[in-house]
Amino acid sequence: MDEDIKGVSPSNGDGSVETAARNGADGPQKAGTLAVDASKEKSVAVAVQAGGAKTPPPPAPVDRDSNDDEEDGMLRMSFMEHLEELRNRILKALYGLGISFVVALVFAGKLWDIISDPAVEALKHLGVNPPRLVILTPMEGFSVIWVELPLLCSVFLASPWIVYQLWAFISPGLYKRERRWALPFVLLTAGLFITGGLFAYFLAFRFGLEFLLGIGMTNGVTPMVSITEYFDLFVNVTLGVGLVFELPVLIFLLTLLRLLSPRFLMRHSRYAILAIVIIAAIVTPTPDVFNLMLFAIPMCALYFVGIFFAYLLVLKREGKQFPWKQALKIVLIIAAVVVAIYAIFAFFHLHVHRGWPYITR
Repeated sequence: MDEDIKGVSPSNGDGSVETAARNGADGPQKAGTLAVDASKEKSVAVAVQAGGAKTPPPPAPVDRDSNDDEEDGMLRMSFMEHLEELRNRILKALYGLGISFVVALVFAGKLWDIISDPAVEALKHLGVNPPRLVILTPMEGFSVIWVELPLLCSVFLASPWIVYQLWAFISPGLYKRERRWALPFVLLTAGLFITGGLFAYFLAFRFGLEFLLGIGMTNGVTPMVSITEYFDLFVNVTLGVGLVFELPVLIFLLTLLRLLSPRFLMRHSRYAILAIVIIAAIVTPTPDVFNLMLFAIPMCALYFVGIFFAYLLVLKREGKQFPWKQALKIVLIIAAVVVAIYAIFAFFHLHVHRGWPYITR
């Protein structure tokens, strides 16, 4: 029995020792692993419990006005759709022009009396008798009075409809908020074009025509003006001035499309004034300084008016307000200067003349 005990005990003792040693070696490692796992599970549970108690924040309310400035407010069209839209707008503009032409054709005789009035008045002032225009070829009367004149009048008459078709073509590329400018754009553009034609008819063309005819008569030459030459000059001046009066609308439109900025225009205003003077020299029918300034000064004023409206547009985009009080002070100062100049002219009985000296008593 002792041998059995001795034989068994070593092996058992060795096994128990090895097992104990193994357990003793793995025990701290397993204990550390279990502790780490328990801490992780505890932290995860705390995080889940803490996160589960919170609900996601509600979505921000949708601002309709801010969405108007997003690109999803624009209408997307392919290249062929753009061409189709352009074709339709051109056809509609031509339809309106054709209807206006028929209306002007009905009153062609009365319209010619109005158009030829500057020539008649200029010839009367220069002492030409009879003060009439002449026909040099058999077709002049028909082509000018019954074709070209109604066509010119129809352009001015149908200008609101033509401008509307232009706006309808470019409006798909604008934001919804910017499309609200449709009515002001149409009225202002057509109004400035018609105003430019009236300015040319009542002021620029009358003074220029009398100046040109007066220069030729200084050497004993009697003027004999054909209706073709007269009407060609009339068309060049009226259409030229009418298009020039669209300068504020052009500046506003380029600012609306984000192609120009008021700061850029003011920074390069000296170059713009130089270009305006050159254009005025081309449009002006006479080479004298008085008629040149008669064209250039309104054009420069229209340029800065366009910058002012573009500045108002930029301020509205940025959510700012225009300093109307300071602007009112400047306007009052300018008005006071104008009143003072008028008072000086009235007190000293001064008059403005087209020739040198331009101011006399």
